Amino acid sequence: MSPIASESQPPQALSKAWGRLPAAYAIPSSAPSLEQAQQYCRLLARTHYENFSVATWFLPKKLRQDFFNVYAYCRTSDDLGDEVGDATASLALLDEWQKELDACYKGDPRHPVFVALAETVKKFEIPQHEFSDLLIAFRQDQTVTRFETFADVLAYCRYSANPVGHLVLYLCGYHDAERQQLSDYTCTALQLANFWQDVSVDYAKGRIYLPLEDLKRYDVSEKDIQQNRNTPAFCEMLKFEVARAREWFDRGLPLVQKVDNALAVDLELFTRGGQEILNAVERQDFAVLGRRPVISKPRKLALVARAAMGKLLGKS
Repeated sequence: MSPIASESQPPQALSKAWGRLPAAYAIPSSAPSLEQAQQYCRLLARTHYENFSVATWFLPKKLRQDFFNVYAYCRTSDDLGDEVGDATASLALLDEWQKELDACYKGDPRHPVFVALAETVKKFEIPQHEFSDLLIAFRQDQTVTRFETFADVLAYCRYSANPVGHLVLYLCGYHDAERQQLSDYTCTALQLANFWQDVSVDYAKGRIYLPLEDLKRYDVSEKDIQQNRNTPAFCEMLKFEVARAREWFDRGLPLVQKVDNALAVDLELFTRGGQEILNAVERQDFAVLGRRPVISKPRKLALVARAAMGKLLGKS
């Protein structure tokens, strides 16, 4: 099936843009059945990201398809922004994706992600902005590559990370502002941990998420990052940033005590995983340039085992 043309972009240009991604990502001319759409989301979730599959071990079976649907939306949205390799093309595709989201809420989507997601949206009464907020961050990625202050980084996390936590809470039956705020702390902390782990990876994409005010304060130059120079000044700066991320994890920890056991286990798994990233950074003495810190397989298994034990013992 050929992708739908955009009113603002020539069909040929849009087709070329979709061609930069897996063929299944394109918006088809007609909608699949609900069963086909759900199968599409299950396959994407189970094959694209192993950590998501691990997390679903602890979810009630009745929620798994809905989590697959939400994950498929988040994964595809991220790829439209990050895997196309051309900012103009990404912006055009994100506009098309926004139109499909609008169609999802109007009741006439065509893409399998949105056909499946429409059922989830109705069941859990999820506001549209929780999905469209993510697109704000992915559009911003096409035009904003530096952040002057830490407040600017936090504002970016407000759209790039925090909506995901809200979506999870909706799926688990929580709609209140208190839990959403605690979730924001955890999601922001996870985003910061990934930023500090991936300084060189992000720089290769043309982006620096370290606040420029901190580079100036610690006398670190962009050239240091470009040339993978783990200077004492850079390592001291990253030590400061890691401590900041730990503070945000600490702020979010009370959420574990305010949700049911199934979600608490997942929250602990992701929180411990994010903290373990920070531990890996620290074990390298904060010298992450050119040497991306990773969590070893035994440590990953230990995290899962710990979460599983908590599930068996009924602990939150």
